[in-house]
Amino acid sequence: MIPAGRPVANNYPPLLPGPPSVSLFTGVNYSWPVLFIFNSVIMIALQQRTIAHFDLDCFFVSVECLNDDSLRGKPLLIGGSSDRAVVSACSYEARKYGIHSAMPMKTALRLCPHAIVRSGDMERYSEKSREVTAVIADQAPLYEKSSIDEFYLDISGMDKFFGSLKWTTELRKKIMKESGLPISFGLASNKLVSKVATDEAKPNGQLEIHFGEEKSFLAPLPVEKIPMVGRETGAQLRRRGVETVKTLSEVPISLLEAWMGKNGIALWKKANGIDESPVVPYYEQKSISTENTFPADTIDMALLHAELVRMTEKIAFELRQQNKLTGCVTLKIRYSDFQTVTKQMTIPYTCSDHILLEKVKDLFNKLYDRRLLVRLIGVRFSHLVQGNYQINLFDDSQEMIALYQAIDQIKNRFGWQYLMKGTNVLPPEKKK
Repeated sequence: MIPAGRPVANNYPPLLPGPPSVSLFTGVNYSWPVLFIFNSVIMIALQQRTIAHFDLDCFFVSVECLNDDSLRGKPLLIGGSSDRAVVSACSYEARKYGIHSAMPMKTALRLCPHAIVRSGDMERYSEKSREVTAVIADQAPLYEKSSIDEFYLDISGMDKFFGSLKWTTELRKKIMKESGLPISFGLASNKLVSKVATDEAKPNGQLEIHFGEEKSFLAPLPVEKIPMVGRETGAQLRRRGVETVKTLSEVPISLLEAWMGKNGIALWKKANGIDESPVVPYYEQKSISTENTFPADTIDMALLHAELVRMTEKIAFELRQQNKLTGCVTLKIRYSDFQTVTKQMTIPYTCSDHILLEKVKDLFNKLYDRRLLVRLIGVRFSHLVQGNYQINLFDDSQEMIALYQAIDQIKNRFGWQYLMKGTNVLPPEKKK
């Protein structure tokens, strides 16, 4: 007989009543057996999250079809119409011909000569994105806007009240009714599996992966279905005989680390359906900004415009480094009498210097009307979402893409201030 309250050799609490202990979760005194079972149940419950991933199907194409019903069911390309432009988005019908986004438009039209080309309307796309965001924000307890057309929702605990699948299905119907756009969702215990489930549910569908079935769901899929596996990584894995997620999950983690470094560890976790990343709450007020107080109050327009160019280029580069787009530009001016005025403009999502500079200068021209000496100017980008430069390439050529890539490579290597527009380079007397 083991004395009450004495630990056994394996350090597990005895099954006989012992001295009371306090639960970490409730602060109430319980005996050891009750405490052990209670805390274990709570820990299991805390680990079972419910994450929904929503993705608007072929977003740009769907908006175009909403505006012109005759485009439905046809191979549609969104992008510039010139031979030097690229495909920003394409319909499912166009994908059957091997067309994909970022493909040169000339190549796409060679693959599908009868494809319909639309230049795109980023302002309209941004408007519809905000419309869908408003519906989700009104219904979801916690959501993350991961891009212009993707959302993660943490609805853990919803089963106790409505049922997670029922609630998510009703939200999907509400989005489609109010926006007129098709949308798919995946429901799972983490962000990774919910996103893959959404991809499997497309087009215009839904799929739930129950807790404990994550690994078996992923197992038969090709390795390229894992979000972090691109063409190069996929080809590298296939050369080593790793073609399915099941095979990838069985590769020793030490071997994957030897192949790919730290990315190998992350890849092994994903292949096994493990993803602890939280849903990051989305707030429209997220922003990136910069401002400058001049050494002496000035009315020198050349100096003011040069400073606007410098600041805009600086934070636009920061946007691209963070893989973000801005949907709102704000300009601030503080005069010599310390009166401060601001003006903002909602814009189509972008991170391109030439677009943002145009908006900043337009705001300055509208705001600066007192002709007083200026003490400070500032620029802020807000309403940030995840995204990259490709989203703006409706009329840009391949040369423009290559130019931005080259500029950012140089800035990443030497610093953003070592490559600027000529209008930002002042003569020595101005710098003083």
